[in-house]
Amino acid sequence: MSIIRAAILWIMLAVPAFAVLPDEMLSDPALEARARDISKGLRCLVCRNESIDESNSDFARDLRILVRERLTEGDTNKEAVEFIVDRYGEYVLLSPPATGSTLILWAAGPLLLGTALLVAAIYLRRRRPQGATMALTEAEKDQLDRILRE
Repeated sequence: MSIIRAAILWIMLAVPAFAVLPDEMLSDPALEARARDISKGLRCLVCRNESIDESNSDFARDLRILVRERLTEGDTNKEAVEFIVDRYGEYVLLSPPATGSTLILWAAGPLLLGTALLVAAIYLRRRRPQGATMALTEAEKDQLDRILRE
């Protein structure tokens, strides 16, 4: 049984490695390593939160080929990424820089969380009765003693 589990785990871990097909790979190992590094930082616009290196979509394949073409033409990693971003926009980056409009997106999460916590604190404070004491009166203590004795 453990052999079957190990085989399933191995297949599940190996699936992303099959996204880059052998006919896409460059013969130069250094260029291929650069292409793979760039591909891991680019988003597949079909699969959304998957890099083009992991995606099996036709669009991701086209982008992988485009990255490799740019590298073989002599582009640096930065130039190749800029070429892709100029064509498809910053959304193609899995980790866009925190500048301009993306700064709003980076800040929105913490700001919304802080706002929600503030609203919750105000709500809970107003919900609490003002000036109420938690101590029992003598009549309530006597009634509680009678109930507990019964």
